[in-house]
Amino acid sequence: MKKLFFVLFLFSAGATFAQEGVSVSKNTLTTKETPPVWPGCEDFSGNSKTCFKEKLTQHLKENYKFPKDKAGNYIRGKAIVSFVINKEGKPVISKVEGAKKELNEEAKRIILAIPPMTPGQMAGKPVEVSYKVPFTF
Repeated sequence: MKKLFFVLFLFSAGATFAQEGVSVSKNTLTTKETPPVWPGCEDFSGNSKTCFKEKLTQHLKENYKFPKDKAGNYIRGKAIVSFVINKEGKPVISKVEGAKKELNEEAKRIILAIPPMTPGQMAGKPVEVSYKVPFTF
């Protein structure tokens, strides 16, 4: 009888490992998700989200330019950009919210300058991942 339980246990353990990217816990189905991986963050397996945030912040700082009006004065205001990293790992603008066209265009330019990366994955398949970035000029 003990041998029968042991054999059944082995088969059930093998069946659970065969479902890559999916786990079941207390009647809840969880799919393994992986966020997009910024170039240079490939070796940060445990902290890829932190690395992504750091690289995005660095990108924003390096590409941030204050737009000027026709008189040469800096334009002040805010813009919020909603975008996705698509299945190919490229940024795609979903929505831009802001009162001033020049600021909206500058915010879009900065986001579209994000380098191509490894796309996010769900259950081993590429998926779009949404982000929202506020800009204050």
